[in-house]
Amino acid sequence: MESTRQKKVARLILKELSQIFNKESNNILGPIMISVTAVRISPDLAYANVYLSIFPVKDLLDALNKIKKKSSLVRKKLGVIVRNQLRIVPELNFFIDDSADYAEEIDLLLKK
Repeated sequence: MESTRQKKVARLILKELSQIFNKESNNILGPIMISVTAVRISPDLAYANVYLSIFPVKDLLDALNKIKKKSSLVRKKLGVIVRNQLRIVPELNFFIDDSADYAEEIDLLLKK
């Protein structure tokens, strides 16, 4: 169960990371759209699991690895933006959000 503070911080991080990826996606992956779909934050606000949707890309794992390599740069940019709102900038762990693929697979199964 997430506390109200966790939810607020997660929304803040989601919003700011979306803007960072909107501006910096060309530097990280080239002409590929990166959208932040969800952020889950630990109770001590020190760790954040960030779920990404990457489109169009052929190799999702390669793209995710490139983003993970640039995570310190992304965290630094996030820290500059939220420095007056958060005391600790959480460590970012990136994951691929496969909920759209899962929903599409369920939809195909239901149509059969």
